[in-house]
Amino acid sequence: MPKQYTPEAKARAVAYVLDRLERYKPVYSAGQDLAPKLSIGAEALRRWVVQAQVDAGDRTGPTSEELAEIKALEAKAKDLEESNEILRQPAIFFARELDPRRP
Repeated sequence: MPKQYTPEAKARAVAYVLDRLERYKPVYSAGQDLAPKLSIGAEALRRWVVQAQVDAGDRTGPTSEELAEIKALEAKAKDLEESNEILRQPAIFFARELDPRRP
């Protein structure tokens, strides 16, 4: 089960890496070196730093707000698909019952 980190802990870790990022060429190297010092997984730290760079406009990609909106829209689409399926089943049943070709 993944660990849950507070937003404050994430922000401090990201700031720590961003302050030292000029020493490392890729973000991956910074994560590999600095993550054990922060007791955080290297990949989690790398993803946080990359997302912070995207949110700051330093990298291309969807921002945190856009990702939250996408997640909400996907949940809404799933709910609507489930509702449509629930409504479709009675329609199919009654269409069979009213079919004049049915013996």
